[in-house]
Amino acid sequence: MSPITNRVTFTLNHTDTETSARAGTLVTRSSTAKTPIFMPVATHGVVRGQRLTDLAQLDFPILLANTYHLLLRPGCETFKQFGGIRNFINWPKSVLTDSGGFQLFSLAKSIKVNEDGAIFTSYIDGKKVHLSPETSIAAQRAINSDIMMVLDQCLPSLSAREPMREAMSRTYRWAKRSLVAREDSDQALFGIVQGGCFLDLRKESAEEITSIPLDGYAIGGVAVGEDKSIRDDIVEYTAPLLPPHCPRYLMGVGTPIDLLEGVARGIDMFDCILPNALAEHGKAFTYGGRINLLRSVYNRSDEPIDKECGCTTCTNHSRGYLHQLLKALEPSANSLIGMHNLYFYQNLMQRMRGEIVNGTFGSFYRMHKQTLALQDPEHPVVTPKPRKREQKRARGDYEIHVHNGHSSIRQISSGEIMHSVSDPYDEAVRLYVEQPRLNERIFEDPTLPCTIWDVGLGSATNAMAAILRYEEVVRSQPDTQRECSSLTIQSFENDLDPLALTLKNPAFFPHVRHPAPYTLLKEGVWRSPDGKITWQLHRGEFLTVLPNLQRTTTPDLIYYDPFSYKTNPTLWTWDVFKELFTFSVENKTTLLTYSASTAIRAALLAAGYRVALGAPSGPKESTTVATRGTRAEFLEKYLDDSWITKWERSENPYPPLLSSEQREEFRQSLKNSFSLIQKHRNNN
Repeated sequence: MSPITNRVTFTLNHTDTETSARAGTLVTRSSTAKTPIFMPVATHGVVRGQRLTDLAQLDFPILLANTYHLLLRPGCETFKQFGGIRNFINWPKSVLTDSGGFQLFSLAKSIKVNEDGAIFTSYIDGKKVHLSPETSIAAQRAINSDIMMVLDQCLPSLSAREPMREAMSRTYRWAKRSLVAREDSDQALFGIVQGGCFLDLRKESAEEITSIPLDGYAIGGVAVGEDKSIRDDIVEYTAPLLPPHCPRYLMGVGTPIDLLEGVARGIDMFDCILPNALAEHGKAFTYGGRINLLRSVYNRSDEPIDKECGCTTCTNHSRGYLHQLLKALEPSANSLIGMHNLYFYQNLMQRMRGEIVNGTFGSFYRMHKQTLALQDPEHPVVTPKPRKREQKRARGDYEIHVHNGHSSIRQISSGEIMHSVSDPYDEAVRLYVEQPRLNERIFEDPTLPCTIWDVGLGSATNAMAAILRYEEVVRSQPDTQRECSSLTIQSFENDLDPLALTLKNPAFFPHVRHPAPYTLLKEGVWRSPDGKITWQLHRGEFLTVLPNLQRTTTPDLIYYDPFSYKTNPTLWTWDVFKELFTFSVENKTTLLTYSASTAIRAALLAAGYRVALGAPSGPKESTTVATRGTRAEFLEKYLDDSWITKWERSENPYPPLLSSEQREEFRQSLKNSFSLIQKHRNNN
C-alpha cells in the first residue's frame, strides 16, 4: 500500500500586516474549513443542549469529541460497528478527537503515570483502564475521527520547572509513539506543545514536536491555572515557533476575548465548552460584552439578547422570557442561550476572517479588545462595599494577588498582574541590581552621583531594591575604605494607587518596611539621614514629564518597568525610546527592562541603542538590556547581525502605535543602527 501523504491540506490565504492574524483553508477527509475556526465541544458525541442538525445549519466545519470519555462509554466496539463517530451521531462534517491527556489531569481518580502510559479508575464502572499512546491512537482509530491528537501529559500551568520539563519530554516521546501507532490510517494526527509558563521549555517543546512529521500542531497546557496575561504571552511566544504552513490549534480556549487575542497571535483553530457551559448559568455573549440573564434587571426586558444578532433565539425570544425560563429551571433556557452563544462564536470567527482578508483586522482588534471583555455593560453590577479587611487589600483599579508564597499587584480591569510568576522583589534584585552591577557602579567615581531613572514606580519594588542594596553595601564598608557615590533615584508614575495599596499592606510586601516609600508618597521626595540617597517622585504621564527634565540629569541606569505594552502601549513606542536615547550618555547609560519582545528590542535598536539579551526571569529565558555604546558586562550578549534575519521573519516585528507610513522609516533606522554597530565591531 502506498503511503498516504494528504490526510489534511492547509493553505495560508492571507496574513494580516499589523498583527499575526492568518486566514487559511483547512481541508480534511470530510469538510473544508475557512480558518480561523471555532470547534464546538461534543465531548460525548453531543454538544450540551443542542441538536446536531441545528449545529450543521450554523456551518461549523469541525466538532471536537473526547477519546477519554468515548473510550469508557460507549466503547470502541460500538464505533467499529457503526463505522466511526460520524455515522454514529449522523454528523456530515469533520470530527477532531482529543487524546484524553487533559482529562487524565483534570478528571481521573487514582491515576498512575509512567513512561508506558497512565492507569486510572473508570468513573463508569470502577475498572482499571490503561491509556497509552498506542491505546489512545487505537481508540481514535476506532472512533474514526478526521483529526487525532497525540497523547500528552498535561500539568497545571504553574507547576514547578522540573516536573514540567519531565512532562514536556514525555509528551515528545509519546508523540513519536503515537505516529508509529497510526500506521497507514488516513486520519490526520496533530502534535501538542507543552512547557507550562516557562518560555524556554515552550521553545524546546516546539522544536521537538515540530521535528516529527505531523499534520498540524497545537499549543496545550494553557487555561489550566495561569493568569490571562501569562496565557497571552505564552501564545504570542509559541505560535511563531510552529510551522507557518501547518494549522495552529490553541486547545481549550476560550472566551470571545480569548479568541480575538489568539487570532491576533496567529492561531487558526480553537475549542472550548464555555458557549454552552455558561449558557446554563444564563450568560450570553454579545459584541458589547457578556450579559447575565439571571439578573432581575432583565425580568421585563422585551429586547432580544442582541438586536444585531440573526440567531433563532434573538429572532424569536426576549431577554425577559429567557430570564423567566432560567428562573423556572427550564432546560430549554440552556438550549436557547447556548444556540445564541454558538451563533455568536461562529459569527465572530467569520467576521475576523473577513477583516483579515480585507486588511482591516488591526482596527477590528483595537475596537473590540475592550468591549468583548465587558460584563453587563448596559447594567453594570453595583459591587457591595467591601468589608474593612477587603477594602485594605484593594485600591482603585488594583488589588493584592497572592500566589506561590509571594504577593503582587493585579490590575482589576485588565486582569494583568505585575510580575505574576516570580517574586517581584527577587526579580528586581536580579534584573535591576545584580545584572547592571550596581555594587560596582557606586564605587566608580565617588565624586559623581549614581543616577537611576525608575520609569514605572508601581509598588516601588525596583527603587527599593536599589536603596536596600546601597544601604547594605555602605554598611559593609569599613570607614577606612573608599567612598561611595551618592545615589539619586528619579521615579516616574502616573497612578499612585499601586504604591498606596502596597504601603497599606506591608505584611505582604517586606520591601516597603522602610521610611523611604512612605515619605516619598507623602512629600514627593525622600533623603537618607546621611544625605547620600535622594529619591524623587515625578507624578504624571512620563511623556509629559520627560521634556521638563534638565539635560544635566542624565541617568546611569534606566529601570524601564511600566505596565505592559498591551495595557499601556504609549510607553512602548519607537518615539519614546528615541527621546530616551537623547538623555543617554555614551558608554554610561544602561536601560533594563523585563520585556523580551522582538518588537520592543527592534524599537530600542532603531532608536540608536545597542541591545543585549538580559538575565532570565520567571518563564522568560531572557529579558532586554539596551546601552548607548557598550558596557563590558554585556559584551557577550549583544545581538548580532543574525538577529536582523530573525526580526524579518517575526510575525509581529513592529512596536505599538507605528503607522504603516512609518514602517519603512523604522526599518531603515533599524538597519542603519546595525550598520553602525558592524562598523564599530570591525574597527575594534
